[in-house]
Amino acid sequence: MLSSLILGAASTVLVAQGTANRTVIPKTCFDSVADFENSFGYLYPWGSDHNGAARMDKDHIKISGGVLNLTASPVAGQMPASSGGKSIDIHYLSGTVYAKAHFNVSRTGGYDFMGDFRATTTRGTWPAFWLTAVKGWPPEIDMAEWKGSGDISFNTFNTSSEVAAKDVNYPKPEDFHSIKAELRGLNGKDVQVKFYLDGELVTTQVGKDFFGVPMYLIIDLQMEGSSGSPGPSGDTNYEVKNLEVLISNT
Repeated sequence: MLSSLILGAASTVLVAQGTANRTVIPKTCFDSVADFENSFGYLYPWGSDHNGAARMDKDHIKISGGVLNLTASPVAGQMPASSGGKSIDIHYLSGTVYAKAHFNVSRTGGYDFMGDFRATTTRGTWPAFWLTAVKGWPPEIDMAEWKGSGDISFNTFNTSSEVAAKDVNYPKPEDFHSIKAELRGLNGKDVQVKFYLDGELVTTQVGKDFFGVPMYLIIDLQMEGSSGSPGPSGDTNYEVKNLEVLISNT
């Protein structure tokens, strides 16, 4: 896995040296399992657990018909997870994937992350599409996050207490909606992020000292935690299609 990450990161750097709007992750990435595995790995980069009540499991990740489907299913009898020094009871098995490439906004260009998402806003469900630092924390950029409130959230964490956050109503969660985040370098130090929902600019935020810092791309269906509890008593699905990541020298 480590060698795959290194190769992925190297390929990103090579692409960045080319012309504008080169492809890092192609829109065909969910056309087959082989296409998926060219660009993505299973679970979190660090393992199966994070900061919610779901433990990630490869069997809860499905690729079919150009769609990534992550399913959270209730489970009992799991050992607790540990995050931030806290013990967290596991109530679900679920799915998470991460891109093998690392994303580093630098003088060679920024990135456009985009795709179509069908995400639940039910209490206790916590789907997300986000970037986080490869080493340490922050940076973190939540390009889309749903926390069981009926809203969609767009967030940039400069520290745990210094957070730019924008919550807006998320209409018709049963439908696919387009998400786009444009990352561009500012002043050789910071990174500007423009967040779009269904083609409309929602908010612009700035990540302080994010410039030149490698980040993971993660798509996950966590449960409970920041989305409240108890979560659903049945299966929850989170679907993504037409995912694409471009690097831009503009």
